[in-house]
Amino acid sequence: MKSEGLDLSSLKAPLIGIDEVGRGCLAGPVTAAAVILKSNHGIERYQDSKTIQEEHREIIAAEILQNHHVAIGWATVEEIDELNILQATFLAMTRAVELLQVKSGTILVDGRDKIPNLVGFIQRPVIQGDKKVRAISAASIVAKVARDQFMKDLAKQFNEYGFEKHKGYGTLYHRQQIQRVGPCQWHRQSFGGVKEFVRP
Repeated sequence: MKSEGLDLSSLKAPLIGIDEVGRGCLAGPVTAAAVILKSNHGIERYQDSKTIQEEHREIIAAEILQNHHVAIGWATVEEIDELNILQATFLAMTRAVELLQVKSGTILVDGRDKIPNLVGFIQRPVIQGDKKVRAISAASIVAKVARDQFMKDLAKQFNEYGFEKHKGYGTLYHRQQIQRVGPCQWHRQSFGGVKEFVRP
C-alpha cells in the first residue's frame, strides 16, 4: 500500500493512523483518534482536517466512523495541567489505541515523536503525516470533529467565552474574555494567557 508517496507495504498490519487535536488550546481537553482503514473506498477525500470546511468535515467524519475501525481517546484539562500538554497528548493517544482493542501492528503517528510505553506495536512517526498518510488524515478529521462538538456543547453552559467559534484556541476575543471574567473550570490553568487570571 502506498499513501502519498510513502511505501507502507512492508509494515506490519494493521496500520493504525493516529493524530491529535487541541494541543495549542487554552481550554478544553486534548483529543486523539486512532484509525484502521478497512478499505480504500472514499479515502481520496481524507486530508488534513484543517484544510476541510467544517460542514464537509463533519460529513466525512461520520463516514469514517461508519466504514472503518476508529477509536477516540481524551485527556482532561486536569491531566493537561498535572502532566503537561505533551504527556497528556501521549495519554490521549494511548487511550485511543487501547480502545481499538488490537494488540499489535504499526502505528503511524503524526509528528516527530513516538508514543511512550506502548507495548507490542511498531511505531513510525510521520512529519506532516496528516497530509501524507490517509489513515492519519482520517484520524485528524475524526479527532477534530469530536473535539469541536465537545467545545460547542460546552459553549451552551459557558457562553461568555465563545467556545463555539474558536473551540478553545487563544483568539483575541477569547483572551479578552478570560481577562474580563476570569477562566472557568475548563481552562488550562498551567497555560500562559490563563494562569495570570486565575483567582484565588
